Amino acid sequence: MLESKVLVIKIGSNVLTQSNGLPDLDRMKHLVNQIQGLISAGKKVVLVSSGAVAFGRQSIPLPEKLNPVFKKQIWASTGQIRLINQYQQFFGSLNQHIAQILVTKEDFRDRKHFLNMKNCIEALLQQGILPIINENDTVTITELMFTDNDELASLTAAMINADTLMLLTNVDGIYTGNPSDPGSELVEKVVFSMPEVSNYISATKSSFGRGGMLTKYTMAKKSADLGIQVIIANGKRDGVLDEFTTKSLRCTWFEPQKVKHAPKKWLAHGAQYYKGEITVNAGAKNSLTSSVIRSLLPVGITKIEGDFSKGDILLIRDENGIKIGLGRAEYASKPALERMGEKNQKPLIHYDYLYLFDHE
Repeated sequence: MLESKVLVIKIGSNVLTQSNGLPDLDRMKHLVNQIQGLISAGKKVVLVSSGAVAFGRQSIPLPEKLNPVFKKQIWASTGQIRLINQYQQFFGSLNQHIAQILVTKEDFRDRKHFLNMKNCIEALLQQGILPIINENDTVTITELMFTDNDELASLTAAMINADTLMLLTNVDGIYTGNPSDPGSELVEKVVFSMPEVSNYISATKSSFGRGGMLTKYTMAKKSADLGIQVIIANGKRDGVLDEFTTKSLRCTWFEPQKVKHAPKKWLAHGAQYYKGEITVNAGAKNSLTSSVIRSLLPVGITKIEGDFSKGDILLIRDENGIKIGLGRAEYASKPALERMGEKNQKPLIHYDYLYLFDHE
């Protein structure tokens, strides 16, 4: 494990929830004390916390036949107040100020909005205030939802240029089979050159969480590719964060690659946010994927779809329809269509705002 200065810690709903579905306050307090220890040691910490639904479920009984979406909205919105109040109580007793930030996927789509959010979090950290982030479940249903808080934590780590992302769940990490199977072994390290680990992973979801281990693996791999070390560890384990500090933690550790520039970190998570699609010819594809740094010029574009503005994210495909990357539009779709295929035109995507899937 590497040294860390800026951490995003995600606590899963299965860590903060007892087997009967009620909040686990003892576990929550134990983790709060350890997070405070990291802050006292000079580390900047951002907390992404699940658990609102469990707090809502505890306090508000709802009829069985009520629409499940309404149930979730009611429990999430009422439980969020209780969750954050509980954090305020525990951190307040340690003289630690906290802030609540509720976000939706839309907040990450627009670069200006994204930078406003980043600046807010960084200002809080500079003042020694702990930001606690959660999805605004009340307004985000189905297509606007994050896969789960693992995705939100991964996006947040990229946004604030964190060096460490820790995903706390109810097992020690990724296993070579079902964690409850005695023959399964913990995968302690995932390095870039390893064969695909996802073959091991059981697709079963935790009982209270929305995403399973496969989501964690996918998000961890993406974060590691951006230069962030990722740890998947057991939040139910006593002293889990203390063991992280002393580098004695039993977990799955993802080796970080070379750190990517901030705009590329934003683009890397933009696969679901793009506003337009562009198809490039073989020459443009070879140019983009060569070792020489190049922008995408209109001369290599053969097709443009979608209505987009300057600053929107675009998906780039080759002529076989294979996705090769994402980029930020330097100008809108109308002038882009007018310049398509023409030489001596301004790049539609500048290299600094280009993220390639398999060639970075």
